[in-house]
Amino acid sequence: MSDQSAAAPHPHFRIYADIGIVVAILVLTNLIAHFTTPWANVATVPAAAIGLLILVRARGLDWAELGLSRRHWRSGAGYALGAVALVVSVIAVGALLPWTRPMFMNDHYATLSGALIASMVIIPLQTVIPEELAFRGVLHGALDRAWGFRGVAAAGSLLFGLWHIASSLGLTSGNVGFTRLFGGGILGTVIGVVLAVVATGIAGFVFSWLRKRSGSLIAPIALHWSLNGVGAIAAALVWHLST
Repeated sequence: MSDQSAAAPHPHFRIYADIGIVVAILVLTNLIAHFTTPWANVATVPAAAIGLLILVRARGLDWAELGLSRRHWRSGAGYALGAVALVVSVIAVGALLPWTRPMFMNDHYATLSGALIASMVIIPLQTVIPEELAFRGVLHGALDRAWGFRGVAAAGSLLFGLWHIASSLGLTSGNVGFTRLFGGGILGTVIGVVLAVVATGIAGFVFSWLRKRSGSLIAPIALHWSLNGVGAIAAALVWHLST
């Protein structure tokens, strides 16, 4: 054995190092986005997602591992259409039923114009595409190299749930239905955070499954957008019909 081969790092160490770097950057990004200036939230996550993509490409992950290969576009689009249709149907039923309608009354989307801008511009560019690129693209690819899809499903889903702790701190106080159920105090806030982490962790698993099944980021991006974007429009419509 040559001195060069003996000094070379074990391939698994390189993979685990990549995962550690990606997770560390995601944690730092989340803290900057939510606990510094309000403007930091606008650009931090998209910039971090692009930076992570460049980083892991330089570290050897190919476009297929990142869910960005053109050969999977058709499969991704097919799953995307099915996912959006299902979510739109469920949201429509939820918005129409009297006992679930208050859950849609989110203070952030009290006007239809604001909800449309959020749904078509802010949510896709600031949230959905960057998060999917970071989690179902970069993190998915790194975790899959280390532990296969079981690692992606477990670690990826958990990390995606934890990612939403900061953004869910005002969940119950800003939602009429949740405030009625849990109150707006500290206990309500804690319950809201726990529910958000569990719900987004489950959503993360579904997004990851779609990513693996279709081979493309198109499908989880479409599902993620439909949950957030169509939900925002539904919230505005519920507010409009309730006032």
